Amino acid sequence: MSNEKTLKDDFTSTSIDTMESITGDSNDHVQQHKLSRGLKARHIQMIALGGTIGTGLFMASGKAIATAGPGGSLVSYAIVGLLVFSVMMSLGEMAAYIPVSGSFGHFAKRFVDPSLGFCVAIIYWCNWAVGVAVELTGVAMIMEYWVKSVNSVVWSVVCLVILVVINVFAVKGYGEVEYWISFVKIITILAFIIIGLCVDTGALGGDNIGVRNFHLEGGAFPNGFLGVFNVLITAAFSFNGVEIVGITAGESENPHKTVPSAVKQVFWRIILFYIFSILIIGLVIPYTDPSLLSGADNIAVSPFTLVFQKAGAQAAADIMNAIILVTMISAGNSGVYSSSRTLVGLANDGHVPKIFGRVNRWGVPIYAIATSCFVGCLAFLTSLFGSGVVFNWLTRLTSLAGLITWVIISITHIRFRQGYLAQNRSLSDLPYVAPLFPVCDIFVIVIGLIVIFGQGYESFYAPINGGQVVGSYIGLILAVVLYVGHKAIVRPAFVKVDEMDFETGTLKIEKVFDTNGDGELNPDEKESPVWKRILKKIISLIA
Repeated sequence: MSNEKTLKDDFTSTSIDTMESITGDSNDHVQQHKLSRGLKARHIQMIALGGTIGTGLFMASGKAIATAGPGGSLVSYAIVGLLVFSVMMSLGEMAAYIPVSGSFGHFAKRFVDPSLGFCVAIIYWCNWAVGVAVELTGVAMIMEYWVKSVNSVVWSVVCLVILVVINVFAVKGYGEVEYWISFVKIITILAFIIIGLCVDTGALGGDNIGVRNFHLEGGAFPNGFLGVFNVLITAAFSFNGVEIVGITAGESENPHKTVPSAVKQVFWRIILFYIFSILIIGLVIPYTDPSLLSGADNIAVSPFTLVFQKAGAQAAADIMNAIILVTMISAGNSGVYSSSRTLVGLANDGHVPKIFGRVNRWGVPIYAIATSCFVGCLAFLTSLFGSGVVFNWLTRLTSLAGLITWVIISITHIRFRQGYLAQNRSLSDLPYVAPLFPVCDIFVIVIGLIVIFGQGYESFYAPINGGQVVGSYIGLILAVVLYVGHKAIVRPAFVKVDEMDFETGTLKIEKVFDTNGDGELNPDEKESPVWKRILKKIISLIA
């Protein structure tokens, strides 16, 4: 036990010193306190899942099926799912080796180009700061379903207070909230899949539907290639957030173990929760059902609600409304967390004032949290005044921001691996090695750029509407302005492979020890009872 304690103490010391090595002198007033490594393995794994399951799946999936048909939507979600898994493998390799807060911008600055690091960090921060505003608006709409006599702004304010309370305490509180909310999502989707199969086979609802909805007029691909392509951006929005694992690595107790574990489980979760859900909806609800188009705005006719109602659940709308309300609070919670940690990374890299990197004695970046919430409030106010054009632009920013981030992560990983090998380092020293390099990165870059540039093609139909063009490409426009502006003003050079730093911020720890379920060093793990190890393995597969 003494050896285990010594290793744990050394690991904790190294974890704390990591931020000092990145940000500078530990005696600096700005760095009196450091981000706390309070996220355990179960938190990281659930956050990896909870960051992807949200309103994009619960509500927008119906519109996707109406657009591309049951077969087309499956293909679209499968393509984006493969893209997401490729991104996670690339990010996992870098984040497990160098677990820092605000990892995307830091890695891009360190291994590609400081201007690219600045660009992706700001884009990602805007993505989640604006995302908070989107969720505040969504919570107000959901509450109006039940209570129409109270001004919707009141519910948004209440939600904001809840988000602030969760995030101003130790990061472990954020991890616990996301853990249990993600658990609710998992149970909901598993119940949906089981009940949906029962409806499809006639065990519930009395109608043996089978696969006839795949043979309606137009077949499984009624709108051909364009139908599949149009759904790619919807699918990308549904998966937006899976990369939060890269952010949480900076506050994980044992990122060498928890990050690779989370990455490896993403593939099966994509198949189980996304592909199966889309398949069930396509089997049970005809793509010609007009309710599918309305489900993105009206929970009473969301595809999940419709399937539950066909099974005889009369209270399905209320149940799904409650689940989606919790989901939106979870998304807002992730927005505050991710945007604040990205802002900390920007401060540590010298892109914004150092005050945003300050951390209180509980390891919480209070100034970064306050600023991110304030910007979210400003974005929310744009939905209350005028025609809402600005708010629509801001919400469209979140759709492209995820794709832009994924492409830059893949570019960064290619440079990371090139520099790592050029300095004669061994891949065996990495906690996790992304397979199929560079095929997966090239796949992400090619598909990502095609969707980014092509998703707004309809805005160019005559007569061309300038507002629609800007709205479709506002994320791309912002990215170009940020990159070119930073390059013109700061004039940083591209990072050469022989100048890349592979030492600062790495955690020096032997990999011969396994971890227990909480991400703590545990060399005696194999001595646990067989039944306990089997139960833990089953739980890990679904959680």
